[in-house]
Amino acid sequence: MKNEQIGARIKEMRKALGMKQDDISRVLGIGKSALSMIETGRASLSERNKNILIQELNVNPEWIETGEGEMFNSPLETFIPFIRRTDRTLPMQSVPLYNIEGTAGLVPLFTGQTQVRPVDYIHIPNLPKCDGAINIVGDSMYPLLKSGDIVLYKKLNSLDDIFWGDMYLLSIDIDGEEYITVKYIQKSEREDCIKLVSQNPHHADKDIRIDRIKALALVKASIRMNSMR
Repeated sequence: MKNEQIGARIKEMRKALGMKQDDISRVLGIGKSALSMIETGRASLSERNKNILIQELNVNPEWIETGEGEMFNSPLETFIPFIRRTDRTLPMQSVPLYNIEGTAGLVPLFTGQTQVRPVDYIHIPNLPKCDGAINIVGDSMYPLLKSGDIVLYKKLNSLDDIFWGDMYLLSIDIDGEEYITVKYIQKSEREDCIKLVSQNPHHADKDIRIDRIKALALVKASIRMNSMR
């Protein structure tokens, strides 16, 4: 019954956007027949596909699951022109927040090797398109970022897409262990390396071999997590 209800909402959403099954199939990266099975309730909507609908089409996650609330995170008349544009700044979006300790690292999270369920969604207006968010640990970017803050990121598929000097979320292989950090990335004097630069002056710059970088994302925004003690 739940599959049928969610499937009916996916169909309703598609029609509200004026999109055909072929269009939604391309967004999800699945076949038209697979989408048809989801819409008719013969197949369940995977967590991956749900996240794509939330991130790419701005669908309200609560509405997908329960049918309650608005269908979209911003008015439809505002959002429809957005999906025709290329600047990718959303009037409102639901960014999935992940518990990095529960995902076995950035690589499975970024590559989709495992189905990762977000612990929550962050709703922020007028931000560039983000793929996800995690809590960071450590003080290498203090005072700009402190341990426990949330960073919102956009995944990069190639080091060729790096904007030198910007802030990145990285997964680095150190003796077989994954080290996750947020750093500025600058060009290194060594051809096979990049230079990682901290905001905190007590952390020295470090050259890291490119082949040790296993996952990379551009930091698009951050949220300061204050606590009263």
